[in-house]
Amino acid sequence: MVTLDVRPQLLDTLSALRDRVAAARFPLPLAGAPRARANRDELLAQLDDYLVPRLKEPEAPLLAVVGGSTGSGKSTLVNSLVGRRVSEAGVLRPTTRTPVLVCHPEDHHWFSGMRVLPDLTREWVPHREPGDDLFLPGETPARVLRVETADSIPRGLALLDAPDIDSLVVDNRVLAAELICAADVWVMVTTAARYADAVPWHLLRAAKEYNATLVTVLDRVPHTVVSEVSRQYGALLTKAGLGDVPRFTVPELPESAWGGGLLPATAVAPLRAWLLHQAQDPGARAHTLARTAQGLLDSLKARMPELAGAAAAQYAAALRLTSAVETAYDSEHARLRGRLQSGAVLAGDALKRWRAYPLDCSAGELLDALVESLAALLLCSVTAADERVDDTWRREPASAASGLTDRDPSLESAEHRIGLAVRRWRRELEEYADDEVRELDRSVAPDSEVVAALVATGLLGGRRTRVAGERLAERIGAHGALRLRDRAGRLLTEHVDRVLHAERERRLAPLDGLDVHPEPQAELIAALSVLQKER
Repeated sequence: MVTLDVRPQLLDTLSALRDRVAAARFPLPLAGAPRARANRDELLAQLDDYLVPRLKEPEAPLLAVVGGSTGSGKSTLVNSLVGRRVSEAGVLRPTTRTPVLVCHPEDHHWFSGMRVLPDLTREWVPHREPGDDLFLPGETPARVLRVETADSIPRGLALLDAPDIDSLVVDNRVLAAELICAADVWVMVTTAARYADAVPWHLLRAAKEYNATLVTVLDRVPHTVVSEVSRQYGALLTKAGLGDVPRFTVPELPESAWGGGLLPATAVAPLRAWLLHQAQDPGARAHTLARTAQGLLDSLKARMPELAGAAAAQYAAALRLTSAVETAYDSEHARLRGRLQSGAVLAGDALKRWRAYPLDCSAGELLDALVESLAALLLCSVTAADERVDDTWRREPASAASGLTDRDPSLESAEHRIGLAVRRWRRELEEYADDEVRELDRSVAPDSEVVAALVATGLLGGRRTRVAGERLAERIGAHGALRLRDRAGRLLTEHVDRVLHAERERRLAPLDGLDVHPEPQAELIAALSVLQKER
């Protein structure tokens, strides 16, 4: 017989694997991303809510989670197994429904803490007399686990009535799936009218995939068709590879109408006896625990590589998006350097000002025009790069991720940022001109603004402004002009590079914020490999 492996080394390995799964991210909207996120969340729920707690404390009570569709009779079934009303039942469901766990009073400590279902707040319900209200006024049942105790439940067994797996409330459906993942035994309830519905069959197939200990209950079956419905349901189970799953049939009775009453003990006696046997017989209990735990461990062989593959696809898509930005900006950067060398800044109003200088244009007005033209040229390059990025990203499905294609209107515009950078360059250039002028004899020293305007014209005007260099040399000497031009050229290169780099980083920032890295793929496979060796 298979036994439960509870070695500390295995627990440490599982904890490491769990951390790798939790770290995996699938933010880009690729075709397999929703499935990967759902698989990751389901796996985390099974590890946190069931496998790790069970391996740490194998002596804890057997937890049987009762799940099913709306109106399948889960709560009535749980109430009837307990022998009193512990869970709200009824066809007309409230908007939100709190899961209820019921156990023997001496087993309460196993579930009052965070051993299982650590994300749910515990709500302890003291002993109540029949007829007392189940729910207190003003309570907020969301993400709450209501813990009941009943002497009629034997020690070593706990029942959990989960929300409807097809609830209209999304949070309820998610919670129902989480609760089922915490089960030692999956008790799937359906009705004679809905046994072929797709939703319960999805969970039945999941139980088969994980080789979980499973039992099905066909509820509310009219006496006149019990044989026919049971036969058809059995045939469907066999076809799905679940023919050996224990099946129980509960007849349609007046007590089950509207979910308000308790079924006779005889109606649920076979199911109750089966559950008691699983919990109290040492061999049956060991087999049940080992089967569910080993089934989950075995499922990791397929699930972990699938997560790793999805992580690899995310990183590959992120690389494509990043490459589009870097390629566009690198290309525009090279093009911009060529335009600066050819004197493209000295055009339009800047060229008119230079031709009018110094008779009809002051040095300050010439600098203003050059700064404005340089800012326009930088903005043109950034805009062209962004347009290339947009064009490439439109052909990439992954770019539809939130924050990648939407521009934040609250951020400063590129035009404003570039304007600030260019004006900063001008101020530093004027400081360089001041430095050179201070080295000269004060009686013949030129105006530093004139020096700055001439060196800026020489740098930004290309071959057409050779005369600017000559005028500069006349004012501060050949060596000073050469020294100032070199310093100013390096300053211009630094500022231009800084502008293009900053705009590229701003375009990459939303993508960087998605936190997509290459490590998760290798880490997931490595964690699985270590677990397989440890097993």
